[in-house]
Amino acid sequence: NIEVEVNPADIRIDTYRSSGAGGQHVNTTDSAVRITHHPTGIVVTSSEKSQHQNRDIAMKALKSRLYQMELDRRNAAINDAHESKGDAGWGNQIRSYVLQPYQMVKDLRTGHETSDTKGVLDGDLDAFMAATLAQDVSGKSRAEARAED
Repeated sequence: NIEVEVNPADIRIDTYRSSGAGGQHVNTTDSAVRITHHPTGIVVTSSEKSQHQNRDIAMKALKSRLYQMELDRRNAAINDAHESKGDAGWGNQIRSYVLQPYQMVKDLRTGHETSDTKGVLDGDLDAFMAATLAQDVSGKSRAEARAED
């Protein structure tokens, strides 16, 4: 739910003579309205017959544009969060399990490996979690750690 509030100090309202159909009334009165929103640079205009009606129409148009901008910003934030998630598809494995001819489990992200395959398959993942946390704390990826060795 997005509430759009327009601070009167953030806008400039200009009135000017309209052009086009409407005859002498349009040509002699400042009935057209231009509203400029300073923080965003949005400019909206309305040129109906009545200045009061034009202010209302232009303000609704400004609020509509500000609403759309906020909606786009929120959607972009959601998309960024979604794109930063890892892909759970095939080919993005985390650990490699070798059970024949020897036994080994290796975490491909941290490089941590153990020969206790039965313990890992029974749920003993503490060593792998500790290695991942240590990597997160150091801020280094596995490739960076290998480059230092």
